[in-house]
Amino acid sequence: MTRAVVFGYHDVGCRCLEVLLRHRVEVPLVVTHEDEPGEFIWFASLAALAARHELPTVAPENPNAPELIARVRALAPDFLFSFYCRRMLSSELLRIPRRGAYNMHGSLLPKYRGRVPVNWAVIRGETETGATLHEMVEKPDAGRIVDQQAVAIGPDETALEVFRKVTGAAERVLERSLPRLIDGSAELRAQDLASGNYCGARRPEDGRIDWNRTAESVHNLVRGVAPPYPGAFCAVRGRTLRVLRTARQPGRTGAFKTPVLFIDDNRCFAQCANGSILRILDCELDGQALKPDEFARLLGPLPIPLTEQSPANT
Repeated sequence: MTRAVVFGYHDVGCRCLEVLLRHRVEVPLVVTHEDEPGEFIWFASLAALAARHELPTVAPENPNAPELIARVRALAPDFLFSFYCRRMLSSELLRIPRRGAYNMHGSLLPKYRGRVPVNWAVIRGETETGATLHEMVEKPDAGRIVDQQAVAIGPDETALEVFRKVTGAAERVLERSLPRLIDGSAELRAQDLASGNYCGARRPEDGRIDWNRTAESVHNLVRGVAPPYPGAFCAVRGRTLRVLRTARQPGRTGAFKTPVLFIDDNRCFAQCANGSILRILDCELDGQALKPDEFARLLGPLPIPLTEQSPANT
């Protein structure tokens, strides 16, 4: 029987572990990690899924600790799989499985190597992303590709909606690739890293809106960090406005000289760069839902300038 040690987390971890079990892969150990303090947990628990299947599970602070490396080595796995594991695995771990170590990444590699690839793809206005199963090497997301599956990104889809598509793509990729990995017929192809890009992690502060950018660019940021992620925000007359959902207004332009918020027919709009207009469908002021008819009462005379740089998002 094929044996695989799984390092994983999140929905992708759960769906891919289920693929292994459907293919009767023996999983002698699941390695996950504790949820981040203060993080809103909107996704499935790999630890809970492993417990339901009575699989040995650990959540070490450091997955590269010598004692865990020794335990994995003693299990003599054929494969090591990383399914949305948030921590880098050492080369010492990657050398243990006799038939290779493989990672499921949430982009069409070599594009969007690195952290939070789905969010970055939406923020940058991509129309396509996907899931890639690739060989793990010491350099992150740089190993040979086993298989990948593309998914479309709609112009108004949020990162959460795209992430759910990518999760389904990850399951399909593993479902069709696993038999070929097991029987040795998988044909791996090298990545052309020069044709891709690498992105780092994002912080809540990175959701600050620059209204001097085009409406399209702001719209992409809003949907790329929309809940359950921290959200896009800006300062308005000393208070924090969190923008949760927007709609593009193709062909419409404004007459103001600088970026402003304004109300038209009891609907809220923002004028951005080059006079481009964005409708604000859902927003919060200092954590409370804000309706168009409340702007003037709570924030003062309209239109409202959008040039402040503080306060910070808290």
